[in-house]
Amino acid sequence: MEIERKYRIAVLPEHYRSYPVRAIEQAYLCTDPVVRVRRDGGEYYLTYKGRGLLAREEYNLPLNEQAYKHLLEKADGIVLTKDRYRIPMTGTYAHLTIELDVFSGVYSGLVLAEVEFPTVEEAEAFVPPEWFTEDVTMSGEYQNSRLSSGKVDFC
Repeated sequence: MEIERKYRIAVLPEHYRSYPVRAIEQAYLCTDPVVRVRRDGGEYYLTYKGRGLLAREEYNLPLNEQAYKHLLEKADGIVLTKDRYRIPMTGTYAHLTIELDVFSGVYSGLVLAEVEFPTVEEAEAFVPPEWFTEDVTMSGEYQNSRLSSGKVDFC
C-alpha cells in the first residue's frame, strides 16, 4: 500500500543539491489501471498501481535492462524524466523523507515533492514544511500517469 501526499514547489529549498539524487526515467503502458516502467539509476521496474489519490495499492517487480527497453518501446504518451532528491525531515517527522522531483524534458521547470506515510491518519495530520507551495494530492492533476499524457499545463 502506498500512502503519500504530493505538493507543488515554487522555490527550491536552499542546498537541495547536497542531498542524494537519482536520475529517473519512466513511461506508462496503461493509465487505468496504472502500469509503469521505470529506470531508477541502474535499476529497472515494472509497477502496478491501483486507483486512489492519497492511498492505493502498489506492486513493484524488478526488470532487467533489456526487458525495460522492450517495454519502454510499447509505452503510451511521453517518457518522463526527473532528478529525485531524498531529503530527510526533522523534528516530529524525522522518520519521513521528502522525495523532491525536479523534472526535465517536456516538464522542465516543474518541481513536485512527495512524502510517503506509514498510515492514512498520519498522512491526513501532516503539516508540510513552509517551502511546500500547494497540496495537489487530491486533485490527481499531478500524478505522473496524467503527466505522461503531455497535456498538463503547470504554469
